[in-house]
Amino acid sequence: MAQNTTIPINVGVVLDLDSRLGKIGLSCINMALSDFYASHSNYNTRLVLHTRDSTRDVVVAADAALDLIKNVEVQAIIGLKSSKQANFVIDLGDKAQVPIMSFSATSPSLRGSYFFRIAQNDSSQVRAISTIIQAFGWSEAVPISVDNEFGEAVIPYLTTALQEVGARIPYWSVIPSKATDDQIVAELYRLMSMQTKVFIVHMLPSLGSRFFAKAKDIGMMEEGNVWITTNGMANSFSTSSSSVDIDNMQGVLGLKTYVPNTKDLENFRARWQTKFQQDNPTILNVKLDVFGLWAYDAAWALALAVEKVGGTNFSFRKMNGSHNSTDLGSLEVSQGGPELVRELSSTRFRGISGDFSLINGQLQSSTFQVVNVNDNGERGIGYWTPQNGLVRNIISTRNTNRYSTSNASLGPIIWPGDTTLAPRGWQIRPNGTIKVLVPVKVGFEEFVTVRHDSSTNTTKVTGYCIEVFDAVIKALPYPVPYEFYPFAKRNGKIAGRYNDLVNQVSLGNYDAAVGDITIRANRSLYVDFTLPFTESGISMVVPIKGKHDAKSTWVFLKPLTWDLWVTSGCFSIFIGFVVWFLEHPINEDFRGSPHHQIGTSFWFAFSTMVFAHRERVVSNLGRFVVIIWCFVVLVLTQSYTASLSSILTIQQLQPIVTDVNLLLKNGDNVGYQAGSFIYEILSQLGFQDDKLRTYRSAEELDELLRNGNENGGISAAFDETPYMKLFLATYCSKYTLVEPTFKADGFAFVFQKGSLLTLDVSTAITQVHEGDKMKAIEAKWFKKKASCSNPNTAGSYDTLSLDSFWGLFIVAGVASSLSLLICVAMFLYEHGHILTCIDSKASFRTRIREVLRAYDQEDKKSKKDSVQGIAAVESSPNTNCLCLRRPSRSRHPNKIIPENVLEEEGTTCTQHSELNPNVQATQEIECAIELTAMT
Repeated sequence: MAQNTTIPINVGVVLDLDSRLGKIGLSCINMALSDFYASHSNYNTRLVLHTRDSTRDVVVAADAALDLIKNVEVQAIIGLKSSKQANFVIDLGDKAQVPIMSFSATSPSLRGSYFFRIAQNDSSQVRAISTIIQAFGWSEAVPISVDNEFGEAVIPYLTTALQEVGARIPYWSVIPSKATDDQIVAELYRLMSMQTKVFIVHMLPSLGSRFFAKAKDIGMMEEGNVWITTNGMANSFSTSSSSVDIDNMQGVLGLKTYVPNTKDLENFRARWQTKFQQDNPTILNVKLDVFGLWAYDAAWALALAVEKVGGTNFSFRKMNGSHNSTDLGSLEVSQGGPELVRELSSTRFRGISGDFSLINGQLQSSTFQVVNVNDNGERGIGYWTPQNGLVRNIISTRNTNRYSTSNASLGPIIWPGDTTLAPRGWQIRPNGTIKVLVPVKVGFEEFVTVRHDSSTNTTKVTGYCIEVFDAVIKALPYPVPYEFYPFAKRNGKIAGRYNDLVNQVSLGNYDAAVGDITIRANRSLYVDFTLPFTESGISMVVPIKGKHDAKSTWVFLKPLTWDLWVTSGCFSIFIGFVVWFLEHPINEDFRGSPHHQIGTSFWFAFSTMVFAHRERVVSNLGRFVVIIWCFVVLVLTQSYTASLSSILTIQQLQPIVTDVNLLLKNGDNVGYQAGSFIYEILSQLGFQDDKLRTYRSAEELDELLRNGNENGGISAAFDETPYMKLFLATYCSKYTLVEPTFKADGFAFVFQKGSLLTLDVSTAITQVHEGDKMKAIEAKWFKKKASCSNPNTAGSYDTLSLDSFWGLFIVAGVASSLSLLICVAMFLYEHGHILTCIDSKASFRTRIREVLRAYDQEDKKSKKDSVQGIAAVESSPNTNCLCLRRPSRSRHPNKIIPENVLEEEGTTCTQHSELNPNVQATQEIECAIELTAMT
């Protein structure tokens, strides 16, 4: 007979056996052990389960765990439905060195050396939630949780995740775990009154189903609301019709733990369904959920780890002799606990819920399926993974590392109210109309004007700021009804300063404020500003005085820049040289002594600047160059004349002062707009109160500047740039604007702190600025007088530069150079024999000198060539010397050569003494010389 060598290992199971989760968990644990030992029949160890019912009570669960450790000496405990139950039992496990394995305690606050969470940590889904928030552009979300360990522990993680995507939590709603219907309704009405309409629900199905039923009853499941549930509820959507009524959750989004669908899983579901119905025939419509799968894998992992440890080390060591079964001080310590923990931590296998691995006692499972609840139940619309973010198909993420935050990665969603249009996530007011406060102004009414019609008891608000606000609101992607309220007393007078107006918005009396309201650091502490819609900066306006540049000694040089002067002079010299070169061989005006020729060239070049040249130009190439140059000169002189006339005749206006320090040094009076923050800046600069004057309108400012410092007026006025530009639109001929001397952020719209409209309105301001609408509004309200369409400013004339004329100079340079090249080419073509007749031993310099001599004497040929074949004639005042080149008939077959000209080529010089009475004889000398000897 074979001996039984299996070693029993005691394992405790603590579950709420009357609950659906408890029955499913126990069933899956039993099936796991049955399947495990059926496939590993040769293993020596066998887990023996000792089940205890916690009866949904934390104290009972703790007592059951204590009893199992002290009296049964279990080596591990599986179960513990809630995080509250697990929280105390974890301490018992650490003290007794007994591993505690929970497949349903998901609170991230649970930690222990001997604690193993065979479930997803609730904190693992907060990044998925924040990605959904980011994908739809929602900037705020309200978490709703139960007031226990399960609900509260995840909120810090959720807050951090939302902050990382630019979203905030304006309010955290806490529902008591045993809340009555009245308590739930009261909290729902509070949520309904808030602007934020994105709600994240983190609670268990038992409370969550009641919560959504009441939300539907009061109308919070209608269009405009967004509901997102964590896997605490979403994992139970399709498991039991009695747990969650999805009819009350139409349009809800949920995060559901993703479990890969495999053949083993399908086989197990079928087997489990059959066994569960056999064991629990009274329970109908129950489906296996992920907690049952985790329970199965937990039991399998424990059986595998126990086998690796072996059965000889599982014993308890007595630490205290007390026999009181409830005495915590008498707990015994498991000898095999530490080794079992190590084996569990290193256990790896493919479970029915997916890959099983534990890191720091936590199951590594972080992929979620995004589901949408509608009439047909839950419907999968996509997935979220830590590596890829939102994806439509989980299979497509295997070959990419791109993290998607686009809602286009999800399938179509049916939102609450049976709409497919994504909600914007907030609403302005319950009635939908925002209250906008506007200032009442005495001066500068172009910005804001408030008119009350007593006959109709209506108030009309107009102005530049109002019209910009209207355009911005129309640019929003959704309608925003609004109504203006003047900041005035009952008698119509101003109710306070601008700080008081802004304070009304911060107190919640109004939703927004519109007008010429400047962004200030102290105001931004309690209200939100949009982007500015006007120019920023503080400018100074001062009177102007005239002066004439005609008094300047060198005023005639101002029309042209120095580079244009230099270029014009260089081109004049170049053109003179080109014309001389083209005309010198054939034009007596360009011949003579070297000094005469140089002078003529310069004279001709610069006389063309005033069209005073008298020399004839006879060559076609020369005429072409002169025509081009005269056109360039014409353009230059006309431009110069116009610019010089402007400088000499137009009065240039200069500010009387441009430095604030000079105003302080001279003790001048300065002005600022009454009620403006400019007073604080001027005081900080050092201006005394007796030197400050206030004005309320453009007319008052003009009077103060006109009176001047000597007559009780002011020397300068300080105000924001928009005011000053409006002022100069009327008084541009008397005053000028000095560029901003101080920084300011411009005018902006004001909203309550944390208002969700601020960001969208800022975006709409940018869109309006980029279009033509803003220009049209400014032209309408800041229309300049006709006399101010081109205001005079200091140094406003334009000096002509080379950039304006470089094209003309290029044309002139190309034309001149081309003509020069053509001339040289023609000369060399006609006189190529000169180079061939020179002795081949002659140097290059000699050859060039003879070519230039021939070019210089070309005019004689044109005059003396009466005898054909005569190449050159040179005469002396004392002698007649004829140097004749006898051409060859073979080279000139068509020429008639006189008989007295020798046939052979050569040169004969005959010198005759002039007939003189003192000379008795005539001597004829004939010498044959080479052409290179001619001088």
